[in-house]
Parts: sequence; C-alpha cells; structure tokens
Amino acid sequence: MDVREAMKNQTHVAMILSGHGLSSAPKDSNVIFSPASINSAITMHAAGPGGDLVSGQILSFLRSSSIDELKTVFRELASVVYTDRSATGGPKITAANGLWIDKSLPTDPKFKDLFENFFKAVYVPVDFRSEAEEVRREVNSWVEHHTNNLIKDLLPDGSVTSLTNKIYANALYFKGAWKRPFEKYYTRDNDFHLVNGTSVSVPFMSSYENQYVRAYDGFKVLRLPYRRGSDDTNRKFSMYFYLPDKKDGLDDLLEKMASTPGFLDSHIPTYRDELEKFRIPKFKIEFGFSVTSVLDRLGLRSMSMYHKACVEIDEEGAEAAAATADGDCGCSLDFVEPPKKIDFVADHPFLFLTREEKTGTVLFVGQIFDPSGPCSGSNSDSDDY
Repeated sequence: MDVREAMKNQTHVAMILSGHGLSSAPKDSNVIFSPASINSAITMHAAGPGGDLVSGQILSFLRSSSIDELKTVFRELASVVYTDRSATGGPKITAANGLWIDKSLPTDPKFKDLFENFFKAVYVPVDFRSEAEEVRREVNSWVEHHTNNLIKDLLPDGSVTSLTNKIYANALYFKGAWKRPFEKYYTRDNDFHLVNGTSVSVPFMSSYENQYVRAYDGFKVLRLPYRRGSDDTNRKFSMYFYLPDKKDGLDDLLEKMASTPGFLDSHIPTYRDELEKFRIPKFKIEFGFSVTSVLDRLGLRSMSMYHKACVEIDEEGAEAAAATADGDCGCSLDFVEPPKKIDFVADHPFLFLTREEKTGTVLFVGQIFDPSGPCSGSNSDSDDY
C-alpha cells in the first residue's frame, strides 16, 4: 500500500466534500467546517460493528481499497498531524474520538479493543432505549470539553432517540500562531465589498513584509505559514486564502477547486514576493449543519451526521475547532515566476483553508462573504438541523 497515494486520495475526497458542503449552505453565507473531523467519524464508522454494506459504501466514498488502508491513513494522521507541539512553540492541536453504543447490541470484544487502543476513543455502553436525551447531553458535554468550550450543543434536540444504536464522534481543536505575526498598529478599517453591491467597514490586517502570494488565471492564492515547534520536523501547517479576481467569482472558483484533482498541490505559492498592497480582514465565524443530505448525494445513504465548526483569525494567529457526530439509527510543480508588484487585497468574498503541508490534510475549510456578519450561524434550512 502506498501511504502517500492514499493520503492524496483523502485530500481529493476532502475537496469534493468541501465543494458540496459549501455549495449546500445558505446563499452568500459565511461557512466553516472540517473535512478532517468528518473523515475521522466516517473512518470509525467503517471500522466499527455495522455490516459490510455500510463499510462498502464508506470505502467507495473515501476511495480506499480496504479498512486496513483507512486505518493506515488514520495512524499516519494521528502520529503526524494530530500531535500537540504547543510546548515547543508549535500549534496546539488535539483530536478526540468516541463511540457511544447501545448495551443491547451484540458486539465482539475486538471492537472495544479496536476503539480504545487503536482509535484512542472513549467506548461508552449506553441505554438509548430509555435514556436517549441523557446520552445526547453527555455527547454534547464531551464535545464542548474537547474543543476548549468552543463547540456547544453539537447534537440538537431530537437528534438522538430510542431508535439510535451508535454515535461515532470526533472533536478537533487547533490554535496556531503565524510564523510572522501582523503588527496591530497597521490594522485599519476598510471597505469589504458584498455580492449585493453594498460594502461594510471591517478591520483589515496589513504588513509590509514580503508574502507567499501567486497569481493564477482568475484568482490569487496567499499562504500564511504557522509557527513550527522546535521539534516539529515532520510537519508544517499553513492557512491559505483563495481570492477570485471578480468580486462575484467565488462560486466559479469553488467549482474549479472541488472538481480539479490535485488543485491544492497545483496552486501553492512557493516563495515570498513583494506586494503593491496587502490586506486581509479579521473574522470570527461559526457554522453548524447536518451533513446527512450532503453525504447522501455522495453515495453514503445510511448515516445521520451533525457537524459544527468555528474559526477566528487575528494579528497573532488562528484558533479553530470542529466536532462531528455520526449517528447509526439502525436504518512537485513547474516553476513559473509571477509578475512582480502584484497585490493581495481580500476586500471581497474569498475561500480559506488550513492544511498540513507534508500529508496534505485539510483540517478546516470555509468561505467568507461578510466578515462583519454574526460570529455564529447554522444551516437552519437543512432537513435535520
């Protein structure tokens, strides 16, 4: 098994999921979610007690040849991506997993061992038949604890019932400092142009240092590296900003990103360049939605999944968290030098993501239509949330 190829497959799946997830959100809304968190929950579901049909659907969706391949990818992520390096100056990152399973279900002891020792998950036998609401609150409390109190009420009222058999959950937390922080002195209010033709005044961060920026056909890409720990030799994290040239070009850019294999690896600024102008807005957003209908369109028709995520970026760095609950209800690039003295002014809707460079893992992805909008939101129009 080629681990690198398997990781590339997972990155491609993450971008397909991102395209469907962002396009299914309410029109022109700020969105943030974590493909990595959703992937972890789905992987546990595939490996758990659930039958060959569900596992087969998941393997097809994740473009994996076997459960063993999924476990190899999971092991790589756990050892490289999800290791906390905050003590040596790197990003603080935690990933927690859990399985709540009804006591009445016949299960092989090997599954308990698999979840506790391989997935490092809490394995909790519960009574969904008579204590469904209590279990819902327990899972929500667990999520809140493992996301540094950022994700609350992941599972909404009525989402856990006496028919629920299992809940697979993942909680992810990330906090990283920019390798080159912004000076607060240079932060100024400027106009951000909305797709309806109006504008809002929001704080923009700026810097006179050279930046990792590259211009492509119809859009520009900015890469902001996070500071690495002194012992962080096997990984590095960056936040990417994808800015369409047209103020209303976000939908076209999203479609291109989601449908082009290898898009992320093909659009990486590799060196710092002097910019004519450089500004990006500060923002803080939260978004929650049911992933069920998105997964259904992608071929996973036996899951009821809820997801919430949030992110805040400022002059010092970024803090983000995400949580996913999956309920089972018994039903190398060519070098082309870009033109000098370009600019990167993110004053209209853009895409962003946080990625681990060595593995290609996409931790968080989102879109900003209005950085002045409310810091929390959800897709309340979905069928299940």
